[in-house]
Order: sequence, then C-alpha cells, then structure tokens
Amino acid sequence: MRIIVDAFGGDNSPLEIIKGSLDAKKEYGIDITFSGNEEIIKKVCKENGFSLDGVEILDAPDVISQNEAGTEIMKSKKNCSMAVGLKALSENKGDAFVSAGNSGALCVGATLIVKRIKGIKRPGFAPVVPGADGCFMLLDSGANLECKPNMLLQFGMMGSIYMEKVMGIKNPKIGLANVGTEEHKGTELQHEAYRLLKDSPLNFVGNVEGRDIPMGVCDVCVCDGFTGNLILKTYEGVAAALLHKMKGIFTTNAKTKIAAALVMSELKDFKKDFDYNEFGGAPILGCAKPVFKAHGSSKANTFKNALKLTKEYVETNVIAEISSYLQENKEG
Repeated sequence: MRIIVDAFGGDNSPLEIIKGSLDAKKEYGIDITFSGNEEIIKKVCKENGFSLDGVEILDAPDVISQNEAGTEIMKSKKNCSMAVGLKALSENKGDAFVSAGNSGALCVGATLIVKRIKGIKRPGFAPVVPGADGCFMLLDSGANLECKPNMLLQFGMMGSIYMEKVMGIKNPKIGLANVGTEEHKGTELQHEAYRLLKDSPLNFVGNVEGRDIPMGVCDVCVCDGFTGNLILKTYEGVAAALLHKMKGIFTTNAKTKIAAALVMSELKDFKKDFDYNEFGGAPILGCAKPVFKAHGSSKANTFKNALKLTKEYVETNVIAEISSYLQENKEG
C-alpha cells in the first residue's frame, strides 16, 4: 500500500510530518510518497538522519497556507504540495492521500480533483471524537455549511459504514443533532432528514441533543457542517477547560499534590481518553479515493496515527461498501 503525504501541510511541517510518516512506514509497513519541495524534504531528512530509502518524492514548489481561500487550490496554487498530491492520487499513483493542511482547500481539491463517489451529493468531514465511553463520529464537521436532507441521509450511511469497518462498531447507532429529542423539533431540514433516516435501513435512534452526544447515545451524529463545526469546537474547548481546571485543583497545595500523585496513572489515562491526537484526524467521506485530513497542529505521533487510520480505511474497502450501498438502496 502506498500513501501520498502532503509534506508541507500543517503547522509543524515539514519536519513533524516527515518524521511521523517515516515512523508509520516502519511500524505499519506502508510505502510513502511525499508531495512537496524535493530539495527541502531531502535537506530536512539529511539534517535529522532520516532515511529516504524506498520513499518517492513528487516535487511541488508551492504551498497553500491556512489563511488562503480553499478555492485557490484550483487557481493560483495548482502546483502546491496538496494539489500535486491529490492529482497523483487521482492518477492511481497511490492508494490514499493525507494532509494536515488547509481544510477548505483539501475539501475543494478532493471534490474537484479526486472527484466524488458516484451518487454522493457532497463529501463531508468526519472526525471520530472521544466520548464518555468509547468514541463517536460527527458528520459533517465543516465541509458543507448548508445541507439538504438527502445529504444528511448520505452522511448517516457513510458514517455507519466507516464506524463499522474501520472502528469495529457493529450496527452503529445513527443520531440526528437537534434541539430536542421529539420528532417535531428543529427546522425543515431536520424534519425531512428525520423522515429519510427513519425510513432507511440504518440503525437510526432519532434526534439527539448536544449534551447527550458525548454520552454514547449514538455512534454517528449527523448534522450540517455549520452545526457540526460548532459542536466540535465547543467540545474541544470544554475538554481543554476541564483539564486545565483539574490541573489547577491538583496543584493548589501540598494536600492536593499528594492526592494527584496517588491518582497520577488514572489522570494520565483520563487525559489520553479525551486526547484527539489518538485518532489523528478525519476522513473526507464521499471521495472516490481515500482522502484523510490530519489535525493541523499534528506532530509526529499524531500524524503517524492518522496514517494508521488511513491504512485501515483503505484495507476495509469503505469506498466500495459505500458504492454498493448506494446501488442496493438506489440512493442519490
């Protein structure tokens, strides 16, 4: 299996991206192709003692920054590391593509360069988020700020397949994010999406409220990208605030420091359970080939985890499963 990596995507590129990729190559037995400035990639590897044996490099002189409009990947930044890597994926020069770069550009590029699965209305960002007991997927988390009801139905279907095939959850529960659990709650979007999901073969558990999402009420929380992004960012912020508050409590005085020492291993497990770095990032579900968005702040270990999930994404034939579902249920 060969995974194409955007070596210049993310806050800590190229060093941490290169290191994480080479660690994944060694640990998971995958082949790596770097997309980016070849001279700089070789220089970084030489300075850090990294071996490029068996690694391919696609020379790409430009980089699309986080603050540039995503559409620039199809205009002024056609030769950036992300665009070159996506083009190589579309030309079957690799089995998947991973980037920690500009989310908007990655979504635009994945849709227009790699293309969509036939029948899929729009690809969506699908992060797997740690919860109180296990994890859940939040789809869409920002790729499509406005959605139609049949898009939410497709998000539920794609999320269900991914969670079962990659995360090992049998018959995943699908919930619809809403302001109440009652069937009549929400706007026209939620009303129609509820009906479509209820009539589908999916394991639909109904509307779910924000406070219940982390508690395991569903394995896939379906929503439009505007709502999903707000939920995701709020969730991350509350988790960070909670950990910060706990740190303050345990460092108040000698008594609390002793208490902290007694439960240190449990505290580390707690922090790990709510660490998004354990999941590495999010697939862009709906693309014709596997495209994975790693966290923008990824360091080597986080990026290695993203490559592990990408490997599993390829091996479990999620895209073929989605295509088969669409054909069998005549979706789209």
